[in-house]
Amino acid sequence: METSRIAVAGASGLIGSALVRSLTADGHEVVRLVRRTPRAKDEVEWDPERQYVDAAGLVGCDAVVNLAGAGIGDRRWTDEYKRKIRDSRLLGTAALAEAVASLDRPPRVFLNGSAMGIYGDTGERAVDESAPPGIGFLPSLCVEWEEAAAPAEEAGVRTVFARTGLVVAAKGGAWGRLFPLFKAGLGGRMGNGRQYWSYIALHDHVAALRFLIDSESLSGPFNLTAPEPLTNREITAAMGRALHRPVVFAVPAPVLKLVLGEMAQEVLGSQRVLPTRLLESGFTFAFPGIEEAVRAVR
Repeated sequence: METSRIAVAGASGLIGSALVRSLTADGHEVVRLVRRTPRAKDEVEWDPERQYVDAAGLVGCDAVVNLAGAGIGDRRWTDEYKRKIRDSRLLGTAALAEAVASLDRPPRVFLNGSAMGIYGDTGERAVDESAPPGIGFLPSLCVEWEEAAAPAEEAGVRTVFARTGLVVAAKGGAWGRLFPLFKAGLGGRMGNGRQYWSYIALHDHVAALRFLIDSESLSGPFNLTAPEPLTNREITAAMGRALHRPVVFAVPAPVLKLVLGEMAQEVLGSQRVLPTRLLESGFTFAFPGIEEAVRAVR
């Protein structure tokens, strides 16, 4: 097996830590970008807010993966926190893209995070990578996020955007908050339950990232979502079956809006997103169904 040297920003997050574990388990050398003075030989310092990257630490990397950014669902969306969500992505991406472009021997690929939020509320309409951006905070953020990678693209580096869906994981992310509720028998639909949720098992997300890193002919946006999005009502019923718990509760839309504020529109909004380019490229999902995905991590 040929091994690679791969730099990862956001290595301590839900997806980043899982990717690092997968890569190191297969013998690859992983360089982790950290926001402090490095304490180990596998760490490289960077400061997204100051747009600083120790580019010397990226020398010899075959791939640079950027999964860094303040959590979308970690806090209520105040104006201040929306600025943090935006700046943590745009400034970090621009800094990394410029560092990659400055290298005498750039990496083979720059894989940058993005999100299915770029499509906005699609209702019952299924969309893939050919769809235009939607309207609102997250769509405009995602457009700017991807545009911030321009220095790497202009330097001729193969650039890939991973438009992530809702990641099914036992801990961390939005799903990490759902599992305790459902295990306690307190799970249920949100709003009317008719909104589509496009999910992906954490295992499949990591496998897709590695597939995109290794596939020399692939560039541009890829939706990292399971092949068959389901409605919130269907997903909550499946969660109940997989966890052997009743699903009798429902959270009315007004309550969600009161608790979550502006972010409630993302929970109540519908996103029916298809991974067309991944499937056409030959990627195979290990856990395409929601019950399979839930049982894999419960």
